[in-house]
Amino acid sequence: MKKRNNSPKSNSFVKHYYLMLLPGFVWVTIFCIVPMFGIAIAFQNYNPAEGIFGSEWIGLGTFEYMFVLKDTWNIFFNTLFIACLKIVGNLIVPLVFALMLNEARNMIFKRSVQTIVYLPHFLSWVILGGIILDIFSYGGPVNQLLALFGLDEPILFFAKAELFPYFLAGSDVWKEFGFNTIIYLAALTGINPALYEAASIDGANRLRMLWHITLPGIRTTAALLAVLSLGQVLNAGFDQVFNLYNPLVYSTGDIIDTWVYRVGLLDLQYELGTAVGLLKSVVGFIMIVISYSLAYRYTNYRIF
Repeated sequence: MKKRNNSPKSNSFVKHYYLMLLPGFVWVTIFCIVPMFGIAIAFQNYNPAEGIFGSEWIGLGTFEYMFVLKDTWNIFFNTLFIACLKIVGNLIVPLVFALMLNEARNMIFKRSVQTIVYLPHFLSWVILGGIILDIFSYGGPVNQLLALFGLDEPILFFAKAELFPYFLAGSDVWKEFGFNTIIYLAALTGINPALYEAASIDGANRLRMLWHITLPGIRTTAALLAVLSLGQVLNAGFDQVFNLYNPLVYSTGDIIDTWVYRVGLLDLQYELGTAVGLLKSVVGFIMIVISYSLAYRYTNYRIF
């Protein structure tokens, strides 16, 4: 039986690991654990002057009121719809682009394109929101281009509620697909080149190699990303929506996070905003547990 190493040098390494974890633990405690005591507001008739300990306790009254409101069901539908559009787009577009980029034989071209499409990932939605609003504005480049093709009247793209969810999904995919492409490219490098050589000797063309070698080789990665994305099904992106939406598109673009911000902070309905946020957190936690269970079952992925 192998003896356990309890040498002073080994213990020193362990202490260093704990010291490395300490800043992260302090950050999580201050910004994630301590604020959780505020969920008590969802069960109170909250009065800021009296605080949490002095406000009247009303139990589930706020939740009952929440489910009566028409806006509640609308924002949950908007959040789910926009999040699903983003999840599907961020799975399909990077996969297709990675397969196309993998076929490029010029390494300078390949690395240049990979770097260019990766750059938007590092930009905040404050910057990208302004760029997108300018591009699709009344006198922006898109309307100018459409005018060259005979369009008489410019289009107010961000005033059309029916188009807004698709603008959100499209812009999010454009921002993130470069990062997700790198994940697929990393998976593609793990495929044994000898398989392509053997297929070439047997007379297989590039399409058959793609179908019988490339796609099966990365299906585990694709399945893992798809399963893990279930945990983000109620995260439609506060930063993006907040920087792009306006009252004209509230009917299709208002999501849980933006609605909680307006109702809870601007309209001072703290208990209602807290109740909706708490419900979202509970559902999100359940979806994360389900997604990691599925990831372990079908792709043998686990954190611990």
